[in-house]
Amino acid sequence: MQTSLSNPNAVYWYPSNHPSVLQPTNSRGPGFIMLVPIFTLKLNHKINPRMVSVGRYDGVHPCLTAATQAGKVFIHNPHSRSQRVSAQRLVQSSQDSDVSLLNINQNVSCLTAGVFDPRVGYDSLIVGTQTNLLAYDVHNNSDLFYKEIVDGANAVVLGSLGDITSPLAVIGGNCALQGFDCSGNDLFWTVTGDNVRSLALCDFDGDEKKELLVGSEDFDIRVFKEDEIVAEMSETETITALCPMYGSRFGYALSNGTVGVYDRTARYWRIKSKNLAMSIHAFDLNSDGVCELITGWSNGKIDARSDRTGEVIFKDNFCSSVAGVVEGDYRMDGKTQLICCSIDGEVRGYLPTSQEAAGSLMDTSVEQELVRELSQKKQNLLLELKNYQENSKAESRISQSETDGQMGVIPANTQLQTALSVSLGSETQNAHVELSISTSNDTIIRAVLIFAEGIFEGESHVVHPSTQHLSGLVRVPISPPKDVPVDLHIKAFVGYKSSVQFHVFELTRQLPRFSMYVLSNPSSAPETSSYVTFTTSERLQRVVLWLNQNFLLPEDAEIQNAPFQISFTSLRDGGTLLLSMKASGEISLRTDDMDLAGDIIQSLASFLAIEDLAVEADFPKYFDQLRKVLVQVDESHSVHQKLTADMADQSNLIRSMLVQAEDARLMRDMKNMKKRYNELYDLNRDLINRYKIRCNNHAELLNNLKCVNQAIQRAGRLRVGKPKVQVITACRDAIRSNNINALFRIMRVGATPS
Repeated sequence: MQTSLSNPNAVYWYPSNHPSVLQPTNSRGPGFIMLVPIFTLKLNHKINPRMVSVGRYDGVHPCLTAATQAGKVFIHNPHSRSQRVSAQRLVQSSQDSDVSLLNINQNVSCLTAGVFDPRVGYDSLIVGTQTNLLAYDVHNNSDLFYKEIVDGANAVVLGSLGDITSPLAVIGGNCALQGFDCSGNDLFWTVTGDNVRSLALCDFDGDEKKELLVGSEDFDIRVFKEDEIVAEMSETETITALCPMYGSRFGYALSNGTVGVYDRTARYWRIKSKNLAMSIHAFDLNSDGVCELITGWSNGKIDARSDRTGEVIFKDNFCSSVAGVVEGDYRMDGKTQLICCSIDGEVRGYLPTSQEAAGSLMDTSVEQELVRELSQKKQNLLLELKNYQENSKAESRISQSETDGQMGVIPANTQLQTALSVSLGSETQNAHVELSISTSNDTIIRAVLIFAEGIFEGESHVVHPSTQHLSGLVRVPISPPKDVPVDLHIKAFVGYKSSVQFHVFELTRQLPRFSMYVLSNPSSAPETSSYVTFTTSERLQRVVLWLNQNFLLPEDAEIQNAPFQISFTSLRDGGTLLLSMKASGEISLRTDDMDLAGDIIQSLASFLAIEDLAVEADFPKYFDQLRKVLVQVDESHSVHQKLTADMADQSNLIRSMLVQAEDARLMRDMKNMKKRYNELYDLNRDLINRYKIRCNNHAELLNNLKCVNQAIQRAGRLRVGKPKVQVITACRDAIRSNNINALFRIMRVGATPS
């Protein structure tokens, strides 16, 4: 019997030497602190999740800002109640004198606040929708700029990026990233693998310059040093939130209820809950000089976790889902508070513990931690002693051979062995990678538990053979959905058929990155016109070593000298991969899968430590599809402009007809009034139909633009270093100038350095 573990409350426990050691989600550790809110507000406005910020719009007073229903943003300012707000965009709320409303007239998709123009010394408000970006000067009640954003704005972050001198409002949308300065100039643009869901700025590499962290729907966290990707981390679900903590450490949250902490590319810990993480924020709540990860959950819970272990040190509960977690000196007393907001408009502020209390708490924590460790050791020793006592009693009652079997005694030289191979499948089972787990003698395997990220549902898999089929060999089919290296953490119960107690063997086996490709005969491989070629000075033996580490090659496979040619077939779709190398160092890849070609080049370049790599590539079938998509983009733009013009004309006609109908009513000309209102009804119905057509056209345009952005990203992944950045920049310039031929030439041969 084989099952997947998907307990919604599960905390994943790694082997003790794994970099992601976890703590139970419901534990109250020795460092747990008790806090009560120092202020509570009840605002008469709903708050959209993940759209909360605090800004000092006059340079002095912090104001809570959040997106609310019906395309509005509210600004809560309890510090200057005597001030009246002028009427342009910002209007006073009729429900609360401390709240002003900013009418966006579109559904808000993201917002943030911060210093945008360093010359003025106060914060600005940035609001994104699916079609526009607004930079707003709240203090002067005026727009800094209002931009149309074709790719939409799913996430926004404000701050300094790399060597770019002025602060940027960086937005992530439909596979694209754009950065604007306070004047609305587009100073930064690049593409990423999928729709962007979260952004953060963090000094990832310790050079005292901020890098851009990007979380997207393809489950990857990418790190951009300006427009160059310097690191990628694969997760198991969409990354919904990112937050810098300190140094190179940052927190993250996934759409399946997982939160955790990375330090550069190494994950410190993570936990998973049945609830969704709505917001995360870094804040030093226990005054120990190190920020904790504060998480707001969909069930209304707020918790603070140690950045080192994930241990809960504080928690509280709201009556409804948490909308956002921010910080600010909201009481204007010189002390920064942690501010938590619920979707119902409840706001609570928490003050960190004092340094004196934190010091005594840390002293107590050390003692309690030591007591807890010793208690755990005592419990383990008592349990071990109990087992020895039971064994001793059993030995006095039954024979030695029976004792060995029942008590789980196995030969001292018993070993657990693993092997990976490729299975071509059968009529009832698809092709897959097969993991074989066996013992080195006549012992049997009672059960196997495998933990592997991104392969099994719930990330854990149990094989529990029935008593009739117990043996010393267990085979587990594995089908990784993506070409990424995966560590398989294996636990096996080993004993005899009559055993009631079993020995637990633990080991880790890595699944190669391209394990879903089986070696095939190059002469029988179908012809493909798609290729990538480049030249390297590396020796053949290094390339062969890379092949052995990243593919499941048979033991008898030998590659002697260049030139050589090796062929693989994909177990997923039957596609062909042909790899060859000449004595001159020219390497050629032939495959119709552009993503696969990019993955192979990135993997090979990383293994060979190649910093800059230019290639020549051609994917005729893919480029033909892309050409059709570009034609559809032009058609969608034309239709959009025509529909916009027609709707404007009809709107003017409706205004005119409404005036005529009202004139007829005032003159008691019922016949003309009825006629005008009937015409007005028909015009309004036609206007609604055209709006629906415009919405469908916009959705089609977004899908096509996503394909274009992904094509640019794929063309970039065929290169490494500076050639990659040059290709992405040149492709965008070609699209801006509508030079399609230049676009395809750049994708094929790269960009000429300016």
